Amino acid sequence: MTYMPAYWFGDVEGGSCTPFFGDANQIAARIRMIRTSMDSFTPLSWEQAVSCGFCQNRSEYLTRLREVCFLTAEREIRAQYAGKDTELLHMVRTLDEMDTVINLLSERAMEWYQIRQPTFSRKYRRTPTHLMVRKIREKSRGALGSVAGQIESLSLARTDLAKEVSSRANRVLPNTSALIGGLVAARLMAQAGGLVPLSRMPASTIQVLGAKTALFAHIRTKTPSPKHGIIFQHRRVHNAPRAVRGKVSRVLAGKLAIAARLDQYRGVLVPEFIEQAQAKIDATGHFSHEQKTGGDAP
Repeated sequence: MTYMPAYWFGDVEGGSCTPFFGDANQIAARIRMIRTSMDSFTPLSWEQAVSCGFCQNRSEYLTRLREVCFLTAEREIRAQYAGKDTELLHMVRTLDEMDTVINLLSERAMEWYQIRQPTFSRKYRRTPTHLMVRKIREKSRGALGSVAGQIESLSLARTDLAKEVSSRANRVLPNTSALIGGLVAARLMAQAGGLVPLSRMPASTIQVLGAKTALFAHIRTKTPSPKHGIIFQHRRVHNAPRAVRGKVSRVLAGKLAIAARLDQYRGVLVPEFIEQAQAKIDATGHFSHEQKTGGDAP
């Protein structure tokens, strides 16, 4: 690596300059290797690059600089898209958008159907949405029946995508998925913005990740702070007694912080960690509930 005063076009030291001769690829590689302390860094002008012998004039300087900048940007973009979590991130976001579209279209279809069948309003409130959409498709002709059929098709596509997301998460996030399931792990990663940001987050942030509205309400109006976010979707949290749910969330978030780091830096499942983590989480919920109730947990 280069630790002396260095610039993209050459090395400057003791008032003299040694130009770097190479093509754009070599210069881009050189830039990645340069390490400079900003305390001692002094920007140089194009005239100094000319004096160094790197180029003939300002036009050539800008042309070569532009070529190197474009090449470096292209490499960084390729590196971002080559990340093992990149496709999973887009899959999760697509899944969430499909959920939103399906819910909106289903509500619209039921309101449309209610115009034709005024007695329908009481029934659909007690019936699962997907069953009502199927009924609308079967009993309606024309555009409404066609729309209901498209909603069902989109729901089937959503189910297939959810399975693929879970499967992909088991490969990209093996330890996190082993703790909370592939689908929840993928949503947690997407909310963080990727595996790298997730692996750098403290447990306290992971615990409330996805609880943005409740967190802002707590800050603005001093309402109780949220005890969990996305991790509430996991059975260990939402099945825990309300009195100990916050403690279970904290312990689970702590283990998830470790799991995310294992996924980022090892990339393979660590069975002994998973076994110990699951035992700790289960023991926390059981023991805490005994303390609250003064006896054995049911």
